[in-house]
Amino acid sequence: MKINVGTMDRALRIIVGLILIGLTLSGTIGVWGWIGVVPLLTGIFRFCPAYTLVGVSSCKR
Repeated sequence: MKINVGTMDRALRIIVGLILIGLTLSGTIGVWGWIGVVPLLTGIFRFCPAYTLVGVSSCKR
Protein backbone atom coordinates (compact mmCIF):
# COMPACT_ATOMS: atom_id res chain seq x y z
CA MET A 1 0.00 0.00 0.00
CA LYS A 2 1.41 3.31 -1.08
CA ILE A 3 0.42 6.37 0.96
CA ASN A 4 -1.96 8.55 -1.06
CA VAL A 5 -3.83 10.56 1.61
CA GLY A 6 -2.27 13.87 2.63
CA THR A 7 -2.24 15.55 6.03
CA MET A 8 -5.30 17.78 5.66
CA ASP A 9 -7.26 15.06 3.89
CA ARG A 10 -6.29 12.63 6.66
CA ALA A 11 -7.45 14.96 9.43
CA LEU A 12 -10.80 15.58 7.73
CA ARG A 13 -11.39 11.87 7.16
CA ILE A 14 -10.68 11.02 10.80
CA ILE A 15 -12.89 13.83 12.10
CA VAL A 16 -15.80 12.96 9.79
CA GLY A 17 -15.47 9.28 10.60
CA LEU A 18 -15.49 9.88 14.35
CA ILE A 19 -18.46 12.26 14.09
CA LEU A 20 -20.51 9.76 12.07
CA ILE A 21 -19.71 6.90 14.45
CA GLY A 22 -20.47 9.10 17.47
CA LEU A 23 -23.82 10.18 16.04
CA THR A 24 -24.68 6.55 15.37
CA LEU A 25 -23.78 5.46 18.89
CA SER A 26 -25.82 8.30 20.39
CA GLY A 27 -28.85 7.32 18.32
CA THR A 28 -29.01 10.62 16.45
CA ILE A 29 -28.65 9.00 13.04
CA GLY A 30 -29.47 5.50 11.90
CA VAL A 31 -27.35 2.51 11.13
CA TRP A 32 -26.00 4.09 7.95
CA GLY A 33 -23.71 6.18 10.18
CA TRP A 34 -21.44 3.17 10.54
CA ILE A 35 -20.17 4.14 7.09
CA GLY A 36 -17.97 6.48 9.14
CA VAL A 37 -15.66 3.51 9.67
CA VAL A 38 -14.49 3.85 6.06
CA PRO A 39 -13.14 7.42 6.25
CA LEU A 40 -11.77 6.70 9.72
CA LEU A 41 -9.73 3.73 8.51
CA THR A 42 -8.57 5.44 5.32
CA GLY A 43 -7.41 8.37 7.45
CA ILE A 44 -5.61 6.18 9.96
CA PHE A 45 -3.83 4.08 7.32
CA ARG A 46 -3.31 7.04 4.94
CA PHE A 47 -4.41 4.89 2.01
CA CYS A 48 -7.58 5.24 -0.05
CA PRO A 49 -8.35 2.47 -2.55
CA ALA A 50 -10.66 4.81 -4.51
CA TYR A 51 -7.78 7.27 -4.98
CA THR A 52 -5.70 4.43 -6.43
CA LEU A 53 -8.41 3.50 -8.93
CA VAL A 54 -8.78 7.09 -10.09
CA GLY A 55 -5.05 7.86 -9.97
CA VAL A 56 -5.33 10.69 -7.45
CA SER A 57 -3.10 11.50 -4.48
CA SER A 58 -3.48 14.28 -1.94
CA CYS A 59 0.08 13.78 -0.63
CA LYS A 60 2.82 16.23 -1.36
CA ARG A 61 5.63 14.53 -3.19
